[in-house]
Amino acid sequence: MADASGRSERWPDLAALELLVAIAERGGLSAAARHIGMAQPNATRTLARLEKELALELVVRHPTGSRLTPAGAAVAEGARRVLDETREMLGAAGALRAERDGGLAVAASLTVAEYLAPAWLGALRRDLPGVAVRLHVVNSADAAELVRSRACEIGFVEAPEAPDGLVSTVVARDRLAVVVPPSHAWARRSGVSAAELAETPLVVRENGSGTRATLDTALASLHVAVAPPTLELDSNAAVRVSVMAGAGPAVLSELAVGPWVARGELVEVPIADLDLDRPLRAIRRPGAGLSEAAARLVAIARRG
Repeated sequence: MADASGRSERWPDLAALELLVAIAERGGLSAAARHIGMAQPNATRTLARLEKELALELVVRHPTGSRLTPAGAAVAEGARRVLDETREMLGAAGALRAERDGGLAVAASLTVAEYLAPAWLGALRRDLPGVAVRLHVVNSADAAELVRSRACEIGFVEAPEAPDGLVSTVVARDRLAVVVPPSHAWARRSGVSAAELAETPLVVRENGSGTRATLDTALASLHVAVAPPTLELDSNAAVRVSVMAGAGPAVLSELAVGPWVARGELVEVPIADLDLDRPLRAIRRPGAGLSEAAARLVAIARRG
């Protein structure tokens, strides 16, 4: 593509446009990156690349946050329309696939997909043997986006609150557990305070995961300085293996660590003064009725 002067231009990256819109809505680069599940260094590079491609200063950085320039606000408004149209296009493509395949598209966060969804889908298969199910395994933020874009009719996430723009139903409860290897000093203690947990570098899931969101929300409620993570990984298994190798304590779903705790390969450390319970939610678009298969799957999940 070329502009009026013949200079070659590249199409802006949709992720960069999503980041710019999030900055406008969230009032800062860090908050925007967390909202869309993008790591802070990646967000900084993405914004710089967009500014270079457009030859415009889009954001003014301050120690206390970031704000859009007038040019940035104008580009963000256009970006909203581009993203809305893209979501409509993806939704239409998802609807065409569903019509073609006659199946149910489901998005599930990693913890739900690994430890709960197989039993739920098995029960659905027994109830409705003719329904084909396509399960998209992603983190909670991406599962919400798949539902918003209509690529999936329904999703299951671990989130303290319903994702923006979606309707949710609590189908189950889960609990996060603090775990260490048997050789760790905490393994010999009767418990650790929430403040000590907050000031300890942890092995954590990536931004955008329901596990990370629950942990961040719980630690933020303490109103104390929180240590940066020692490792940030995008799967429960990777976090678990890193903890067992001595990388540091971690906070994971009890579903993801229960068998290892039972075998003595990990030790759960009680945290008496921090609420680490969380809801597991079924999510859908507002005003969208559920198909028979989707409604049956939600009912199965609620039964446990």
